Amino acid sequence: MMLRIGFSPCPNDTFIFDALVNGKIDTEDLEFEPVLEDVETLNRWALKGELDITKLSFPAYFKTTGQYELLNAGSALGKGVGPLLVSNSNKKFTEEEVNNARILLPGINTTAHLLFSFAYPNAKNKFFGVFHEIEDAVASGKADLGVIIHENRFTYQDKGLFKVRDLGEYWEQEMKVPIPLGGIVIKKELGRGLYNEVNAYIVESLQYSFKNYPAISDYVKTNAQAMSEEVMRKHIDLYVNNYSLDLGEDGHKAVATLAEIHKKIAPAP
Repeated sequence: MMLRIGFSPCPNDTFIFDALVNGKIDTEDLEFEPVLEDVETLNRWALKGELDITKLSFPAYFKTTGQYELLNAGSALGKGVGPLLVSNSNKKFTEEEVNNARILLPGINTTAHLLFSFAYPNAKNKFFGVFHEIEDAVASGKADLGVIIHENRFTYQDKGLFKVRDLGEYWEQEMKVPIPLGGIVIKKELGRGLYNEVNAYIVESLQYSFKNYPAISDYVKTNAQAMSEEVMRKHIDLYVNNYSLDLGEDGHKAVATLAEIHKKIAPAP
């Protein structure tokens, strides 16, 4: 049976799914066709139910619970892993200044957008772009502020940018739970048996990568493009952890907490 699985080309995702999609573990009668896309593209596809299994931001998951079920393995949660609000100026921004600034975010359905809206519910001038273009947009003045995610957390200072606020840190301080960034979901119509099989294979795939770490596979390198191996490892070390193997009680509590916030402040564009 062939299953289409979507995830991002970022090192944390390719690290997790490398063995699964490249035949490095035995998946018996299941085959996995990988579809690598930016997370907001995956979010939009999930809203249409286009893939059997997919990575998506948790706000997108909250909109698709009728069709998809969250797997226990493969998620990105943690502490100190949240998005950052950045500027090309080292000045101290007041809340009013942020509310009136032109702010570029990595997609309306992203957790970054929800966490920004949690911290700044009255921001007036939000617009959206692909996550890897945000640093340059802020550096060039096309946006006053930007919300960065993924590996840009490690590179923004090299672009002459400055942290205005750590949005994940604010979430942790206020809610006392880890930061739920993204999860892996599977179509409910595929059934509980396949849910269990796929979840087990994702765990096995990740364990395979951990066993060979800190070596970086060609699959991770190729999809990371121009990123240095040092940044790849920082990315993996930050975003791949015990919650990636099993959400556990703490992880499910964090997701449920974010879902409640999403109900209250579901951010507008």
